[in-house]
Amino acid sequence: MRTSQVVISFAVAAFVAGCSGGQADDAAAGESAPSSPSSPSSPSPALPPEPRPENEAPCPYLDSERVAQVNGQRVGSVSTSSDDPPACFFLRPDGETQLTVRVYTGEPDVARGLVDAAAPVATSNPTSQPTGWEGGYESDDDGAVYAVAQDGDAVVITTNQPQSVKARTVATEVISALGF
Repeated sequence: MRTSQVVISFAVAAFVAGCSGGQADDAAAGESAPSSPSSPSSPSPALPPEPRPENEAPCPYLDSERVAQVNGQRVGSVSTSSDDPPACFFLRPDGETQLTVRVYTGEPDVARGLVDAAAPVATSNPTSQPTGWEGGYESDDDGAVYAVAQDGDAVVITTNQPQSVKARTVATEVISALGF
């Protein structure tokens, strides 16, 4: 009697696994599986390419002396991208990047996508600072990232310092300076 219960349990488990595997097989074959209420109804937006430093110029919305004070390292030079508003790259005197600021203004889905790409929802700590902004932050021995979005605006700060509070401080100052 006990053996037949075990066999029946395995048979039921195999049946259930086979039924749920059908949806995955259908999706792999190009058929769409039913969407759950928590899954997005539209595909992920196309994100703009990563900004690159193109011009050695001061950051129009963040002073290099303030970066040195907050990040705890002297700033050797500053470069900006050609984006509007430009991304700012703050370099140490030895030429290594110590802090970058990426700002996006446009579509809300793209702003949220940039934040999720920088500080993925699945792995980062959630944040809602400054008030009204949502995103995430994470840090490791190589540095920290702090990324937040509100409506169609996004601010992403990366630093070579492992303390995410430094990146958050810069993000708050950038948001204030840009009048978001």
